[in-house]
Amino acid sequence: MRKTLKIVRVRESVPMPKYDLEGDAGFGLFVGERIVLAPMERAAINTGYKMEIPKGCVGIIYERSGLSFKHGIITYGNVVDSGYRGEMRVGVLNLGKEPYVFEPGHKVAQMIIHSYEEVKFKEVKDGGLSISARGERGFGSTGK
Repeated sequence: MRKTLKIVRVRESVPMPKYDLEGDAGFGLFVGERIVLAPMERAAINTGYKMEIPKGCVGIIYERSGLSFKHGIITYGNVVDSGYRGEMRVGVLNLGKEPYVFEPGHKVAQMIIHSYEEVKFKEVKDGGLSISARGERGFGSTGK
């Protein structure tokens, strides 16, 4: 069953979020106001709308591949819980060498709505975790 994402537009000029192509996992989020982002500068960009993410789901905001590959624009800190009702904001960082201009109505990122499972927490003593093939081998341990 398809869930409903309720949306309130704070700025009527901003397009509604939408999937660009059939089968896309992420839907576009748009810029609500003009902002110039200098190299190595970060900002929280307003989208121009509020959302009610369905209970049992979370919205995860990801970069758009064109912005990240062509201009070095990445997103960060973009977990949106279902209880949040404020204007959607997208954390962005310009890793490029040139300033980047976001104009109202341009796509800034994409969001995927994920279902999740809440877990219970149980403290155990050292040695209380099951043994795995990976063990404690971390960053880079599986090779290039």
